[in-house]
Amino acid sequence: MQKRFRYQSVNISYQMIGTGQPLVLLHGFGEDSRIWQKQIEFLQTTCLLIIPDLPGSGNSDILQVNSSGLQQTIQISDYADCIYALLQEENIQQCTLLGHSMGGYITLSFAEKYPEGLHAFGLIHSTAYADSKEKKKTREKGIDFISTHGSFAFLKTSIPNLFSADYRENQPKKITAFIESGSYFTNESLCQYYTAMKLRSDKTSVLKDNPLPVLFVTGTEDIAAPMPDIVEQAKLPVKSYIHIFSGVGHMSMMEAPELLNRFILGFMDR
Repeated sequence: MQKRFRYQSVNISYQMIGTGQPLVLLHGFGEDSRIWQKQIEFLQTTCLLIIPDLPGSGNSDILQVNSSGLQQTIQISDYADCIYALLQEENIQQCTLLGHSMGGYITLSFAEKYPEGLHAFGLIHSTAYADSKEKKKTREKGIDFISTHGSFAFLKTSIPNLFSADYRENQPKKITAFIESGSYFTNESLCQYYTAMKLRSDKTSVLKDNPLPVLFVTGTEDIAAPMPDIVEQAKLPVKSYIHIFSGVGHMSMMEAPELLNRFILGFMDR
């Protein structure tokens, strides 16, 4: 079921489907809730799925900076607050929260601010590390590119690099269709995301000795959230579950959906 609620005077859209344990899936940058379609088809008979379009993506409005002037930019924690409000709207006291890429950054912020709201959480091709100086410069160049050439041109340039070499060679039409599905993104929304990601702090302290079960998913060809980083971070929680996809890049939802489905279901049934 497609639903909507008001948050800070904007509309936030989300899907709610299935029955069972509440499972929230957060998409990443340049995506929306449609990226989880294969997971929806597989998990809806065993989980109550809550899958939002993050503010500025899909059918959700972009967040606005607080009119008080105390905050000049939207932070990753602002998106976490939005997810918390969504759960309160649905009277869901606890859930499992899994986030892909930027959605993982939001998941970590949620786990830091609202640990009582979680049964478990996980990072799907995502990292607790803050951006390095070099990565911050790359974000700044990306913001300049978007401002000059537009959001769609940026997605056409950047998205193919998220996939493994094999997937790029054998599934070019699927990658093109995925890029075109994001043609609606505005310059403002992508720049807001990139700024929030650039400014985010290191969250390894959230993982260290965390008593909740934590899922890690990574690919051997993931250049956005490199496997060696994820393997090191998986050593931090008390209860850690890690799955490494051989020959997969940053997008296992598309590159290896059946395997990802089994890993998520196994984590929910642990």
